[in-house]
Amino acid sequence: MLIDSHCHLNYKGLIEDQANVLERSRAAGVDLMLNIATRESEWDDVLGTAIREPDVWATVGIHPHEADEHPHIDTAKLVERAAHPRVAGIGETGLDYYYDHSDRDRQQKSFRSHIVAARDTGLPLIVHTRDAEEDTLSIMCDEMGQGSFTGVIHCFTASGAFADAAMALGFYISISGIVTFKSAKDLQETAARLPLDRLLVETDSPFLAPVPHRGRPCEPAFVADTAKFLANLRGESIEELAAATSANFRALFSKVA
Repeated sequence: MLIDSHCHLNYKGLIEDQANVLERSRAAGVDLMLNIATRESEWDDVLGTAIREPDVWATVGIHPHEADEHPHIDTAKLVERAAHPRVAGIGETGLDYYYDHSDRDRQQKSFRSHIVAARDTGLPLIVHTRDAEEDTLSIMCDEMGQGSFTGVIHCFTASGAFADAAMALGFYISISGIVTFKSAKDLQETAARLPLDRLLVETDSPFLAPVPHRGRPCEPAFVADTAKFLANLRGESIEELAAATSANFRALFSKVA
C-alpha cells in the first residue's frame, strides 16, 4: 500500500469529483492521503474532508504565496487549529522566491511562525521551497537552535546539497511526479541516492501529473506511477519502496500512527 504524503483534495480539478477521486485512489492501492491546507479560508473544508473520510488526514498552514494576505495567522492560531484530532501536520509553509507572490520578509516571518507551531505541537512541518534554498536552510538551522522540530521538504526539486543539509537536520524528502519528467535529470540523480529511510512520495495533486498522465489533473491515485518510476530508478522493487515510504510517513506523522 502507498501513501500520498501531499495532495490538495479541495482544489479545483479534484473537488468537483472528490468522491470518485478517492475511490480511484483506493483502487490504485493508496492507503492514506494527507490533504494540505494553504490558506485560512480552506482550513474548514480541508479538515471536513479528513473528518468524513477515514483514510484522509489534514494539515493547517499558510502557503508562502499567501503570506501577504494572512498577517494575522500567528503561531497561536496554528497551534489552536492543530489541536483537532484529524490534523496531522503544520503547513504547507516555507519560501518561494520564484514567483514572489508575497513579500520575502513576510514569507520569512510566516515560516518562522509555522516552525514554532510545529515545535510547540510536536507535529511535523511541511516545507515548500523554490529558488530560496539559502534562506530556507538558514531559517531552519536558526530555529533548530531554539529547539528541535521535524518535517519534510515536499515536492523536492532543490539541489542535492540542500537535500543532504535538510536530512542532517532530521527532515524527510518527498518526491513528486516531477521525477518522471524527461527534463528532471538533476532531480533523478538526487532521488536515486536518497536514503530509503528518509524518502516519501506524493502527488501535489491536482498539479504535476506524472508520466503517463501529463496534461491531466493529477490525482492521488497517480502516486503509484511516481512510486513505480522511483523504484525502477533506484533499483528497488515497488513493494520495497511502498513499504518503506509508508513506514517513513507513519514515523514522521506520528499522530496518524
